[in-house]
This record gives sequence, structure tokens and C-alpha cells, in this order.
Amino acid sequence: MTYISPSILAADFSKLGDEVKAVSDAGADYIHIDVMDGHFVPNISFGTCAMKPLRRYTDKPFDVHLMIAPVDPYIKEFADAGANVITVHPESGPHLHRTLQMIKDLGCKAGVALNPATPVDELDHVMDMIDLVLVMTVNPGFGGQKFIDLSEKIKTVAKMIKKSGRDILLEVDGGVTPETAKICRKAGANMLVAGTAIFKTEDYKQAIDALRG
Repeated sequence: MTYISPSILAADFSKLGDEVKAVSDAGADYIHIDVMDGHFVPNISFGTCAMKPLRRYTDKPFDVHLMIAPVDPYIKEFADAGANVITVHPESGPHLHRTLQMIKDLGCKAGVALNPATPVDELDHVMDMIDLVLVMTVNPGFGGQKFIDLSEKIKTVAKMIKKSGRDILLEVDGGVTPETAKICRKAGANMLVAGTAIFKTEDYKQAIDALRG
């Protein structure tokens, strides 16, 4: 099973609620919400005031990727706004373990995102806490970027997850298309984020099915 989490960063912001409902009805498993602060990454997207109203358009889990620093002061705000999974970067705060504990204490699943240059050993001492690992196949900050083939990194993380014996999702985000999705799935990913590959098409269901393989 490959889970699909459409990134609403590529949706039509003038009708964001309708877009969320449309991809939910088309078979999305999660709704991916990219939160950017213009500091940790070179772009600004949206915050809880835009995210919270979307909850009434779907019952799909909100997969929230926080690309902000410092991240700790905002975690409760996103949990209260309806996040189900909150993913953070090791670089976005001084104490990753404490950040993940905060997410878990708020009743959310916790994820760790690895940028292309972030080593996998950042996961070594938190595997017992996390529910998701997000391997970034672009440098975060903008949608529509070209896929960086990090197959070996994805494979390494997949082996780490298997060794842990825990039920941890392996998500990939960045330049995911039906073609690159095959690379990700073959390397061990079981959850894919896609924005442009879904929202810039006319048939969301067809696009989601193509990514699922």
C-alpha cells in the first residue's frame, strides 16, 4: 500500500477548501500542509488561521510539515488547529528529542524530515519516538522543483525502520511524479507527497492512482 498525501501548496488558494474536498474525494489518504516561514526556508506559505477552516472540508488526516524555526513555540498551535501528524526538521530547534516529545504529548503523530544534505544518523536516537520519516528529494522552500534521486538514502532509512521493528511511515516529498514515484516506491517509500503532479492536472483521481502505482 502506498499512501498519497497531496500538498495543498500547489492548490488553487482562491478555493482551498474545495480543493481539499476534491482531492479527498479523489482518493487522497492524507492532506499535506507545508508551513513555511520565510526564515528556515526562502518562502512564506500559511499558518493555522488558513489551516484550521480546512478541517470542515475533509476527515482525512492532516499531515503537517513545519519548515519553521524556532519550531517549538508553534507546535501546540498546529495541534490545536487540527494536525494529526506534525513533522519537524532536526535543524529547526536545539533539542529534537524534546520537540518530538512535545508533539506526542499533544496527541499527534511525530515525524522527522531529512533535507537532501541532512544525514540519516539524525534519526539514531529518536527511532523509538517517531511515527514518520520524511525524506526530502528537493531542498525545501518551493513547489515544482526537480526531483533529486536519493534512492540510497531512502533505502537506508527503510532498513533503519525495519530494524526498529516499529510501524513507521517512510514518506518522500519533492518532485514526485508518476515516473519518480516508481523510484521512491522501489527504494522503500510507502507514502508520497505530490503537489504539482496532482493539482496541476484535470483529473485528481487519475493523478493519485498514477502515483500509487
